[in-house]
Amino acid sequence: MHCKNDLRPFLAGIFVSIIFGFSFLFTKEGLDVLEPFHLLGLRFALATIIFVIMRICGIIIIDLKGKNLGPLIILTLMEPVIYFICETIGINLTSSSEAGMIIALAPVFTVLLGVVYLKEKPTIVQSGFILLSVTGVIFMTIMKGNTIVGGNTLGTFILLGSVLSAGGYNVLSRKLSSEYSPVEITYVMMWVGAVVFNGISVIQHLNQGAIRNYFYPLTNTKALISIIYLGALSSIVAYFLLNYLLSQIQASRASVIANVATVISVTAGVIFRNEPLYWFNVAGGLMILCGVWGTNYYTKKDDVQEIHEMGKKRSPSRLG
Repeated sequence: MHCKNDLRPFLAGIFVSIIFGFSFLFTKEGLDVLEPFHLLGLRFALATIIFVIMRICGIIIIDLKGKNLGPLIILTLMEPVIYFICETIGINLTSSSEAGMIIALAPVFTVLLGVVYLKEKPTIVQSGFILLSVTGVIFMTIMKGNTIVGGNTLGTFILLGSVLSAGGYNVLSRKLSSEYSPVEITYVMMWVGAVVFNGISVIQHLNQGAIRNYFYPLTNTKALISIIYLGALSSIVAYFLLNYLLSQIQASRASVIANVATVISVTAGVIFRNEPLYWFNVAGGLMILCGVWGTNYYTKKDDVQEIHEMGKKRSPSRLG
């Protein structure tokens, strides 16, 4: 059955996809001059500094007193910590095409975990559209060529770890949305990410005897622009909107919306990095967009009522 949804979660999902889609472009630019964990560390450090300033100025309200922080810490370990570590190591051990295919399975794992832990069961029609969206990503990846799946078994399993952590994050974030506001969840995520990734990066620099190079990005325009985009937009704005989105709609629907980021990233690559646009990019992109549309258009009445009730409890305009 189709029905009209609240536009606010949908718009949040669109902005998340746009920001994450362009983040691939800025990540590529940043990795041209920085090691992966160095870029991650500085990205989350900047996000944390911005958050602290906003909190001091009273722009956001963070109230964690008397709340059980255990589940929130587990959430932040799933993403960004485990997700980015597994993704970074997995991509280094496998091909980028295999990594793209495996990570595209995140919505499927989100659906399975959502059924088990949230009792959120998508309709048969919704499940079909979710698979269509995932198939679109995998189709685009396969058609790029040089796709070797299972070439490195360890790398494949590590990438599956990133997919499981992403699915677990989507489900747990939705579950915790009744206890924490989206900004509180994002705030703790940034702190944990900054501590963990900067710790890894500092150790790497010490082992290389090049700790002085840690602040090299401050003198490199290309690195600085990447860090600002990834830290301010991808880390703060996008994750806040994603956590808000997960507080409003089913985890499976929120997860499949994120696949639009693939379409955005291809478009950004064509426009800003002069990457070629092939027919299979267009075909796969249409499959993704169609899958996202169908997943969110064919929604059960109970789901829409739940969105309406949750929207009353928590307004997206309130940051604290």
